[in-house]
This record gives sequence, structure tokens and C-alpha cells, in this order.
Amino acid sequence: MEKNINKYIKEALSTLYSTDTTNLVIPVEVTREGIEGDFTVVVYSFTKFSKKSPEYTAKDLGVFIKSKFEDIASYNIIKGFLNIRMSPEYWISRLNQISLETKVLSDDSLLNHTMLIEFSSPNTNKPLHLGHIRNNLLGDSISRICAAAGIKVIRVNLINDRGIHICKSMLSWMKWGKNKTPKEKGVKGDKFVGDFYVLFEKNYKIQVAELINSGKTEEEAKTEAPLVLEARELLKKWEDGDPKVLKIWNMMNSWVYEGFEETYKSLGIYFDKVYYESQTYLLGKDIVLKGLSEGKFVKDPDSSIWIDLTDVGMDRKILLRSDGTTVYMTQDIGTAMQRFDDFDPDKMVYVVGNEQDYHFKVLKNIIACFNLERAQKIEHLSYGMVELPEGKMKSREGTVVDADDLIDEMIETAAKISEENGKIHELPDDEKHRIIKIIALGALKYYILKVDPKKQMVFNPNESIDFNGNTGPFIQYTHARICSVLRNAEKMKIKFNGKVSAETNMVDQEIELIAYLTRYNDSLVEAAKQYDPGIIANYVYGLVKEYNQYYHEYSILKETDSKIMQLRLSLSKNVAQVIKNAMDLLGIEVPEVM
Repeated sequence: MEKNINKYIKEALSTLYSTDTTNLVIPVEVTREGIEGDFTVVVYSFTKFSKKSPEYTAKDLGVFIKSKFEDIASYNIIKGFLNIRMSPEYWISRLNQISLETKVLSDDSLLNHTMLIEFSSPNTNKPLHLGHIRNNLLGDSISRICAAAGIKVIRVNLINDRGIHICKSMLSWMKWGKNKTPKEKGVKGDKFVGDFYVLFEKNYKIQVAELINSGKTEEEAKTEAPLVLEARELLKKWEDGDPKVLKIWNMMNSWVYEGFEETYKSLGIYFDKVYYESQTYLLGKDIVLKGLSEGKFVKDPDSSIWIDLTDVGMDRKILLRSDGTTVYMTQDIGTAMQRFDDFDPDKMVYVVGNEQDYHFKVLKNIIACFNLERAQKIEHLSYGMVELPEGKMKSREGTVVDADDLIDEMIETAAKISEENGKIHELPDDEKHRIIKIIALGALKYYILKVDPKKQMVFNPNESIDFNGNTGPFIQYTHARICSVLRNAEKMKIKFNGKVSAETNMVDQEIELIAYLTRYNDSLVEAAKQYDPGIIANYVYGLVKEYNQYYHEYSILKETDSKIMQLRLSLSKNVAQVIKNAMDLLGIEVPEVM
């Protein structure tokens, strides 16, 4: 919020009421629509200093700051609210200052912190899908936002490359793959392996149904089906280091890694460090055994190891199976401890869907058994699931939408709409294809990131790529429009030095635009604190709406008053820059031509 107002009110309180304002918080808000003013100060808490009613306290403050500070144009009072109107000269000064600012003025509470953020974390038994896209886009955008706010961000990925699910894909390929490779089949590696996982589940369901028909209960059938028994035996061989099993595991994982990298590249995703479950699960196993020896965990008669959390309102959680094989929790324990040793972060943030809320509560309780300080640094960014209009996707049934297929579909739709609505067809083919991909990815990313992460959402591809409304292409088009104005100004040899004269006459819409620009910093800091890219998305959409309304009502290049033209060019240039900066925080490019 505006620091000048804080300073003015503190000086008024100190002078008028002899108040020590050193640690005083001044509640300043943007004045609500329909009320005259730019900033509103809530004065109720100041009556203890003035010994007067809220209205008379507000009047005292208003009279003082109006008489002392030239950038206060006027004020009005509504009950305990002091509404302050800034002078036109003040707003021009702020516009000129925005032009000079090169970095965000971060909240002090965010500075010098290290945040390790885990996102993506795929399994190597299937390709990345729409759900992974939301995870990756949230992790990438939050990393960008927090880094811009002054936090040292470490991006990490955990590849879940071992376990029963991976063994199911392996077993399926061993039975029905005929030694084929993705290259031989002309299929992307992660998609190729994912198809064998689906094939396993298809045949597994048939076996379960047959066992139920033979008199077994559903639970018995699921645990006694030959395929699942073979998969468990394969997992045991893997953990015992069987060379033949490890060779197949390495080969199939390499196929998947190549596929993942291709998808990450398309989305513009990168990581500072990649951890592998296969390299951390043994560390977790050692920690569990240590906890057992120290009495932190319990061993059941079947030799399985558990943590009992009933005293904190939870239940018992298995940490090692009776055959000594590990579970997801085991490797998460080891990975968490390894990361603390590697980076000693102030916060360790996991971007994982809300289906795992309980899992991370358990993880924090387990880590607290060994190191309470580390446990308190763990945060779970729990986000809602993403669905398609036709309903929930299911990996086991092969009904998921692959990330690559969705990106291709978005590019096809963007190409069609761009040809119909824009001037993109006049560009060389290479440039045309580049811009079409930028539009497609912008539509996809913005549609997902504008939604509060905590909320479940439905992704509608057709709605996302609309060139009107709260969409990525609408914002991108506004940026391209401003770039066109600036190019035309250059062609017309209009001299523009970026400096606006203090004597320039302004209309209300121009003041509102400048005020909106000044709120970018606050939006960024709030988004960093909340881990919510939607704050940035909705900020930039509001800015774009304000500018488009202004653009349609006031001429820029046909303006005859040179000072006003300078103002409008400066406003346009700064709006374009803030659009670019904000969209970059969402991982979205903004083209100069559309």
C-alpha cells in the first residue's frame, strides 16, 4: 500500500497527539469504487490517542495532512474513514517513478529467505497428464513469483521411479511387450510405458472378476490375483538388486525420462535439482529402523512397522511392509531429510493435490519425531483437482488427457482462431508458428493459474483460448495492441522521451490507470505470501480491462497536445511493461504482434 500515506498519517499522529508511531500499523486501503478518493485510512484505532470520536479524529488528520503536504489535493470523511485524494502532480510523479523502477520493492519479511519447492513429482509408469500440468504450472509460477519477491528459490523434482506401480508397467511389458521399444513403435517413451500400465490394469480386473466369481471376496480377489502377486514379487526382486530386473527397470525408466523432458521443454519448466525415489528410499528405511530402535515406531507381529498417531487425532500409518519393502511415506521421510541436509531451507513447500492432505500431516508428525524445527518448516501447498467438462480422469482406465495431446490440441485451436481474427497470416511461417504456440500455451497456463489453487477446477479448452474475456489471449492481444501503437509512434517520428511534464492535464481514467500500475508491487508480494498465482492473473486482467476502456475512449497518436500525447505514450508503454512482467510470473510470453 502507498508508503507516503503511512508517513503522512504517522507525522500527523505524532504532532497532534504526541503519539509514538514507531511500531504503529496504519491501515490504508484503496478507496472503494463510488467514493471520491484514492486512498482510505481507517481511523477507529486512533481514537485512543485523540480521545475524540472517529469523525473528529479523521477531520484532525485530514486538516493536518492537507495543509502540510502538497500532493494531497483533498479529503472527505465518511464515519471513521478518511478518504484522501492525491494531486495530479503526485500521480504524474508516480508514473515517472514507475518508468525508473527496475525491481520489485519486496516485503522485508520475504527477504533473505530460502524456499525449496517440490513440484511435478511424476511416476515413471505413465506420461504427464492434465493433472500434472496444473501441478507443474503452479510450481513454476510460484517459483517465479517468490523469486521476484526477493526469496531464494530452489526448484526440485522428485521422480517416483520405483514401487509397485512401476513394477506393474514392467511386468506388463515383460509379458506382452515382445521386446519392442518406443522407437520401434514410433511412440513417445512415457506414452509407450503408460500404455503397458493400462494393459496391466485391464488384465488385472479380469483376474479379479474371475476370482470373485469363484467365491472369493472382492478384497481377497484384489490381493490374490496372479498379476498383483507377480508384481509384488518383481518389487521384492528389485529391492534385492536382481540384475535382470534392474536392467529392465533402467531401460524403461530411460524411455520415460526422455518423454518427460520433451513435455517439460514444451511447458517451459525446469528444475535446479532432481531427486529419485530409488536413491532416497533406503535413507528413509534407515530412518524408520532407527525410529523403531528408539521406540518412536512399533513393529506388528507380521514384522510390518507403523507409527501410531492416535494421540494426535489421526490413525496408525504403515512405514515398512511385513516383507521389508517400503511405501511412499518411507521415501518421503528420506527425501525430506536429505533436502534439509542439502540446502537447509527456511521453508520446504510441496505442491501436491489435496488428495494427499492426510499424507503430509503424517509426514510432518514423523519428521517432528526426529527434528521438530525441520517439521515446522514443511508446508503443503494443497491444490484442487482439475477435471474436464466430461468428468474426472482415471489413469488406470486410460481416460486421462496426455499433456502432449492437450498442448497439440491447443496449438491447433490457436492457429485456427488466429487466422480468423488477426493479422498473423501476414507473417513468415516460422514467426507465425512461434506466435501461435505462444498464444496456445498462454491460453492453457492463464486459464489454469487464474483459479485459486485451493479450488477444484474444470478445464475447458475452448473457453481458455477465447480472445475476449478473462483469458490469456485477451491479455496477450492487448500487449500486442500497445506494441503496435508504440511502433506507429516511431514510424510517425513522434519524439517520446518517457518523461511526463508535471503540468500535463489528466482525465480521471489516466489517474486510475497510474494508480492501478502502482499496485503491481503489492499484488506480487501478496501472491508470494499466499502462494497464489491467481492474484497476479486477476491483477493483470484488471489492468488490461482498464487500459482497453481508456484506449477506446481517448486517442493517443491523434492527440494534438504534445504533453498529453507524452502522457498517453508513457502510460501505454508502462502498461505494456507491467503486462509483460506479470505474465512472465505466470510463465507466459506476450508477443508484440498478433
